[in-house]
Amino acid sequence: MSKIAILGAGVYGTALGGVLARNGYDIDYYDPLKEKERLKDVMADAKAAVLVVPSATAIKLLPHIPKDIFLVVATKGFLSETPFLDFRKWGVLSGAGFAKDFNSGKDLCLTATDEKILELFKSAHLKFDFTTDRLGVLMCGALKNVYALLAGRLGLKPGTKKMYDYILAASNEMGMILKQNGASIRTLRLSCGVKDLILTCSPNSRNYSFGLSLKDSSFKNPGSTVESLTTIKRIERREIELPGSVNLLKQLLEDYNATKC
Repeated sequence: MSKIAILGAGVYGTALGGVLARNGYDIDYYDPLKEKERLKDVMADAKAAVLVVPSATAIKLLPHIPKDIFLVVATKGFLSETPFLDFRKWGVLSGAGFAKDFNSGKDLCLTATDEKILELFKSAHLKFDFTTDRLGVLMCGALKNVYALLAGRLGLKPGTKKMYDYILAASNEMGMILKQNGASIRTLRLSCGVKDLILTCSPNSRNYSFGLSLKDSSFKNPGSTVESLTTIKRIERREIELPGSVNLLKQLLEDYNATKC
């Protein structure tokens, strides 16, 4: 039985681990909040690792993960492939689905960038769309959180025409950003793209809910991980190039800088 290390023991990490366990893999979880000294033991003899921690934590863990292991990046918060270029083989798993959907046995469609991911996560309840555009999948996973935060901050409600128009405008901007940075616009058509954007612009999303709490108020410390805030900081550090016409995103960046506490 092959061992797989799950780097992240939160609800999403344990949901993905559950799929792998049902497929007969030996699963060992690493929780960076509770067991900082155990990473080496968790990685010992593992044939693959699934990265599910927040992206800021992932950056700290990556130097300590063996580079010859197959790495599945399920963290949504990266705008670049650069953190993973030292790994011999890696892929991205993303798409529209909350942890509770995995646990309930709901049929889901996810996006994968490597055949090995399809093999590992094979399930009667999971379907996959496939692309080799790792950069595009990473960028979609990060950007949709930022646009979800803005949807909440604007007080937009799912199912309304205003939200529909917003999703259309946000997806157009995401497409421009992907193209500007060398990713494929077609990736937006996959589960990791517009479908995940729509899902994240809903009350079950931490990013959307945090945005709602900011409606007509200054940015504040959320008290827990809100991935969109990390992405905003990465955008401000110019980890990606922004086209001139991404007006929604630029307005959010201006508001963030003007009102953050």
